[in-house]
Amino acid sequence: MAYTAADVKKLRELTQAGMMDCKKALDEADGDFDKAVEILRVKGAAKAAARAEEREASAGLVAASGNALISLKAETDFVAKNEAFIATAQQIADAANEAQAADAEALKAVALGDSTVGEVVAELARTIGEKIELGEVAYFAGTTTVYLHKKATDLPPTLGVLVEYDGDEAAAKQAAQQAAALKAQYLTSDQVPADVVEAEKDVLTKKTLEEGKPEAAVSKIVEGRINAFFKEIVLLDQESVFESKKSVKQVLDAAGTSVTRFARLEVGV
Repeated sequence: MAYTAADVKKLRELTQAGMMDCKKALDEADGDFDKAVEILRVKGAAKAAARAEEREASAGLVAASGNALISLKAETDFVAKNEAFIATAQQIADAANEAQAADAEALKAVALGDSTVGEVVAELARTIGEKIELGEVAYFAGTTTVYLHKKATDLPPTLGVLVEYDGDEAAAKQAAQQAAALKAQYLTSDQVPADVVEAEKDVLTKKTLEEGKPEAAVSKIVEGRINAFFKEIVLLDQESVFESKKSVKQVLDAAGTSVTRFARLEVGV
């Protein structure tokens, strides 16, 4: 079955494949257009799988919808600001909020149009020609606010913080901005895993001994330094970036607000 230049053009527009790939597919399909489409889809899926093995999705964006926050990863900033990529990320965030999906695996199985979120991501990777993958996902059932941060004006947000709270939204939004800026990892010191604390204590003990401090004083010095460590990674213990000499908890308490949990998602780090 013969094919024309118009067939090649139509196949390119439909599949986003290269001109030579379209010609080869039509040759292989003996001019059968539908069969050529299937050949390109199969080959595109194989190429996407190969890219997934070889490359790293170190760019991307974060998107929010209602009580959900998601990250969608790509290889380059060029793709991250692609309109189709941004639109798909927002659709995925909407699906996460609608389905109340709290993790990536659950979200991949959620319906999105006639496909699942996982299938949509895979198809986007095939169409765009880069490794694309769903990153972290957060969903909180309570009252939430979100802060999205752009690192460059020509790029979509690459950092997002979702906060669940009771009280004043403005105060909760400030807590979200705080977590974004100072890279908070935990809400309270009680949430820091014991193995993380012990590893830090071990490092601080060795460092304190190397400084020549009296052995009898080492324990107390390390305890003080552990508290300083908590002030770096624990949101409520951090010094507020909005009110100096006050902790985030003190600022929230003054506003009659409590943060119950938060999720900090960032791509490109």
